[in-house]
Amino acid sequence: MRRSSDLAMSALTVATAGSMAAALWLIFLVAPEERVMGAVQKIFYVHVPLAAITFLSVFLLLTGAAGYLWTRRAGFDHLSIASAEVGWLFCTLVLVTGPIWAKPAWGVWWTWEAKLTTTLVLWLLLAGILLARAYASTPEQGARIASVLGVIAALDVPIVYKAVDWWRGQHPIVFGPGKTDPLAPGMLAALLVSMGAFLLLFALLVAVRARLAAEEDRLAALLEAAARSR
Repeated sequence: MRRSSDLAMSALTVATAGSMAAALWLIFLVAPEERVMGAVQKIFYVHVPLAAITFLSVFLLLTGAAGYLWTRRAGFDHLSIASAEVGWLFCTLVLVTGPIWAKPAWGVWWTWEAKLTTTLVLWLLLAGILLARAYASTPEQGARIASVLGVIAALDVPIVYKAVDWWRGQHPIVFGPGKTDPLAPGMLAALLVSMGAFLLLFALLVAVRARLAAEEDRLAALLEAAARSR
């Protein structure tokens, strides 16, 4: 069982590396430059997948959090730990790449625009989950608090997604009825491959972190058993 899991992890690693290489090739050598912003627009192919997969991570976080609160099973908590940590990383990169794109587009690094503000709230909630686990008096208490915060974080995701529609912010609409300018074929191919590459990277990171969480629980159980036997 462990051998097949290791083989699957190795295959996922190779697929991730290959898709990342293909995405970089399409982004920098195939996709045309946007006629207004030029080369800086290419961060779009990183920023948009990061944002989409941040939403996916919170969906997995909600699954793990709700499952743990309902059943108290460790497997759900491992999923919650992994999705929260990886989701926080991806959300951080969203908040880093966004201002790099915003500066030439809007003339400022940051504005308290609705979508940016609600994304920052999501980042703070994910950071709160990590802090709750780190500073709780017991792992069980940390898991409960983190699970509750995970459910709250999930409530923020539809607000982030609909922020432009509800508050008419400056943030461009990439998908949906408000999108008026279709992507050129080369741009669309680069975006789709990049989306797939980041999805594979996300799956790899979550799988590795969830396995590590399980090993940490086993080590804690062994140390506790050893302490009782003394």
